Amino acid sequence: MIYLDYQATTPLALEVHDAMAHWLSPAGSANPHSAHVSGRGARAAVEVAREQVSALLPPGGKLWFTSGATEAANWALRGVGQGGIVTLPTEHACVRDTALWLGQRGHDVAFLPVDTDGLVTTTAIPDGTRIVAAMLVNNEIGVVQPIADLADAAHRAGALFFCDAVQGLGRVAIPAACDLIAISAHKIYGPKGIGALWVRDGLDLEPLMLGGGQEGGVRSGTVSPALCAGFGAAAALMATDDHTHVERLWTRALAQLPDWQVNGARDRRYHGNLNVRRDGLDAARLISDVRSVAFSAGSACASGSGRPSHVLTAIGLTDAQARSSIRLGFGRGTTAADIDEALSLITAATDRQRP
Repeated sequence: MIYLDYQATTPLALEVHDAMAHWLSPAGSANPHSAHVSGRGARAAVEVAREQVSALLPPGGKLWFTSGATEAANWALRGVGQGGIVTLPTEHACVRDTALWLGQRGHDVAFLPVDTDGLVTTTAIPDGTRIVAAMLVNNEIGVVQPIADLADAAHRAGALFFCDAVQGLGRVAIPAACDLIAISAHKIYGPKGIGALWVRDGLDLEPLMLGGGQEGGVRSGTVSPALCAGFGAAAALMATDDHTHVERLWTRALAQLPDWQVNGARDRRYHGNLNVRRDGLDAARLISDVRSVAFSAGSACASGSGRPSHVLTAIGLTDAQARSSIRLGFGRGTTAADIDEALSLITAATDRQRP
């Protein structure tokens, strides 16, 4: 199987597996919130991981581990109190659906428009806005939003700024102006089931989950040393990630798709994400026909809904064009030979669909 679905999840790095191994064994099974020697050892591993992950984020904030970026985004949007929410129509479902849910409960919700490249067209923030939320790197089309400009506009309006940096962590610089940042381990070669919310110093959030308050008194639940150690090891890997390798793969892939249209901006984009369409293509059938290549027709979170991608329709594509689009994602484990073989199979199967 050739794996080209890096936006859905990245393959677990061997270094991450090794970092987790002890904490998954009987010898490493202590609760990190226990006061005995074994518990303190587990706690130390959690804190080392916290430092490793924090090294990829701006200074001047605290990092709280969560079950994933979905929890982190919910916490950020629901924890800042009453007020207006401004976001983009191309946001991940964990932000978009949370904003809409809050809109049903008395919060004003507004969406800033995006252009055909998927980039925001205005940074005008309405009065009364409590928080502005925007994704650094879009999970479906890979475009990089002007996060620093949006954060500055939010602050001028007296609002906070939340950034979903899941797809950009370790790949694209995260502006220091953010107040809240959500991240996830499994998008950077780490384990599933753990993410984090970075909170700027001086900002207090209402807890999303109540209980023992294990994470700094603000997030309850027993923290997993194994998952934390894996997250930390993955973050350390991303600090030395080879961006040149991804650029070469992007150029190689594009050269083999001359008859395809790229969805979203080509330049203001993370080039490990290639979302393309060929009019008249049945993307769902293509995925079924090319079973030796793992790729997608959009976000894994909405893959079973039957609806066209809300991201692709937001940038002006028709439902038919959205359904004729595929997303190819690649990274550190992808080879040039993988690209060549996968695109040979994909283009051949696409040609078989043509009348």
